[in-house]
Amino acid sequence: MRGPQRPGPATRGDLPPELTAFVGRSAELAGLAEAMGTARLVTVTGVGGVGKSRLAVRAAARSAPGDAVWWVELSPVRDPQSVHYALAEALGLTDHTTRTPVEALCRHLAGRRALLVLDGFEHQVEAVALLVSRLLRELPGLRVLAAGRRPLGLAGERLFPLAPLSGDEAVELFVDRARRQGPEPADGPAVRELCERLEGLPLAVELAAGRLRALSPAQLLQRLDDRFRLLTGGDRDALPRHRALRTAIGWSHELCTPAERLLWARLSVFARTFDLEAAEYVCSGDGLAAEDVLDVLSELLAQSVLTREEGPAGPRYRMLDTVREYGCDWLEATGDAPRLRRRHRDWYLGLATWCELDWFSPRQREVAARVEAELPNLRVALEFCLTEPDEAHLGQYLAGSLWFCWAGCGRLSEGRRWLERSLELDSGYERSRLKALWVLGYVAVLQGDTVPALAALRECREQAEQVADGAAVAYAEHRTGCLALVTDDMARAETLLRSALERYREIGELNSNVLMGQVELAMARAFQGDLPDAVRLCEDVRRVCEDHGERWARSYALYVLAYAAWRDGDPVAARELLQDCLEDAHTFRDLLGSVLCIELLALVTAGQGDPAEAAVLQGAAARLWPSVGLPLFGSAYYNAPHELCETAARQALGDGRYEECVREGARLDRDAVVARALGHGGVRPLPALPAPRGPVPSEGEAGRREPAASPTRKGGETAG
Repeated sequence: MRGPQRPGPATRGDLPPELTAFVGRSAELAGLAEAMGTARLVTVTGVGGVGKSRLAVRAAARSAPGDAVWWVELSPVRDPQSVHYALAEALGLTDHTTRTPVEALCRHLAGRRALLVLDGFEHQVEAVALLVSRLLRELPGLRVLAAGRRPLGLAGERLFPLAPLSGDEAVELFVDRARRQGPEPADGPAVRELCERLEGLPLAVELAAGRLRALSPAQLLQRLDDRFRLLTGGDRDALPRHRALRTAIGWSHELCTPAERLLWARLSVFARTFDLEAAEYVCSGDGLAAEDVLDVLSELLAQSVLTREEGPAGPRYRMLDTVREYGCDWLEATGDAPRLRRRHRDWYLGLATWCELDWFSPRQREVAARVEAELPNLRVALEFCLTEPDEAHLGQYLAGSLWFCWAGCGRLSEGRRWLERSLELDSGYERSRLKALWVLGYVAVLQGDTVPALAALRECREQAEQVADGAAVAYAEHRTGCLALVTDDMARAETLLRSALERYREIGELNSNVLMGQVELAMARAFQGDLPDAVRLCEDVRRVCEDHGERWARSYALYVLAYAAWRDGDPVAARELLQDCLEDAHTFRDLLGSVLCIELLALVTAGQGDPAEAAVLQGAAARLWPSVGLPLFGSAYYNAPHELCETAARQALGDGRYEECVREGARLDRDAVVARALGHGGVRPLPALPAPRGPVPSEGEAGRREPAASPTRKGGETAG
């Protein structure tokens, strides 16, 4: 799954470049293309390290130009139930509803021509087979290209067994990798014999080429000869190529220094990728000092045991699955695996705590990118907490601390699953449980799932009052007020939100949640007709956000300010505010914030004299709304901009032209519509549409004003 923030459908540019760049295999590539043309499910099979992933990705890159292509890396998935979330993540799918992940996937792909490339599925073959079977059954435009060590075993599956490289191709690969380190090796016969002894396995060839800084091809060959008999032990019934691969990896392992072997084994606890700081913490100690980890890691990079890649979260390191498996075996053999897994959990528990605090800071976007990159490791940490004895309270705390990821970065469904799993366990730590409860209630509110939301929030408040946990009471009251807001009970919403804000002030709580509470109060005031009070509240939020570098809560404040600007007859200011809001909401994968902006921007666009573009934006919003859990189109208040815009656009365009523009917008993916909304301009100004009537009371019904929030403590709760 490439790229920590990819909200829209993948393109061929999202396929891993280190795999698409591989040379050779022209005959196999042509054969695989032929198979893909005649079967909807093709599985490339072969021994680990034979090049299945590379061939599949190269074939996908050359698939039909009209097809959307997604690469889904499943090797880090430890829990069968997480297969669906891994696939949704790869597709950039954000769904805030209570649909199952499979239902959301089917809806997302319905009517589309698409190719899924599933890599490294063999350890979750049953879960993957069930998922693929349903997707192929319900989505006639879908094709699947799988790469693994065994078939999926589904009807209609066409197998494409992949043999090792030919002699010439193996030599070509060896020379190509050798050139990256220095001059081309001159000893051609030794290179050819070495590649033959390695049986043409690409991974083995690359590991051997990684040793050329220290050894000549002839020396490599001699050392390999010495170790074949020694290292081909184990299962006698294993295929020769399996033994050859393990021999090559074991031989590379034997050539490592003791410190390199130790780090190799310890790095195997990471899922997919990791950064240097994590490696220094998790892997240091007991024979490896933290200050030495970088030097040892650099040697593993030079030997092709690790690869380095760049991303929005900075440089990260990856260990190939086959190499990781070898390291896992060694780690288990040392008896140190439980300690390393606990250190891994501790690091990511600390990371989540830091990220929760830093979410309310100028590093908010950096936090979003960091958590996205670390999700596989955070999932491993959560799984550890929820399956190890006496760790449930840490699982509840970790799932609760990631509220900003679930609610702020578009992962409601996955977050709800972890929260519900954690709350099924008796942790014995009330504070951790209370945190998980209010976050679960918050997530369920955003999904529009009223009954479970109320149940979680009521339980949280009752238990918090019993143990005098003022913060948990405030959060439960706040989110209950949020639920009243989105179900059009404005009076109750105002009462609860005012009370929650007062509680926050009393305990000195200041973070993004608190500011969102003030924005939600502003919405309640605006919908009751007191625009000046709503503007004052949101201007205060904007000031605090800008002082602290906060962008997420700020985006919602800008939405309310844009609504007020439109009501005041200033569409230019409203557009500027909405575009600023939309840019941030899209960056954070906040689907609700994005679609609210697009709807109001459509209304502003119609008022500025471009009803066709307004209808296009409405069509794009209509495509996104089914993925938003909040029942906003059942809300007279939130629905008013849509109805006003539709009425005006239909009158200007006529029904036929309006529907045509709506259909055009419905064909736009989220990236495309956001780019269009942010770049649209140059329309002729017209008088603004009249203010909403009916569901939005007049401004004369203003109530009392809420003093600006000024608490001093930042951050959330701590673990019990």
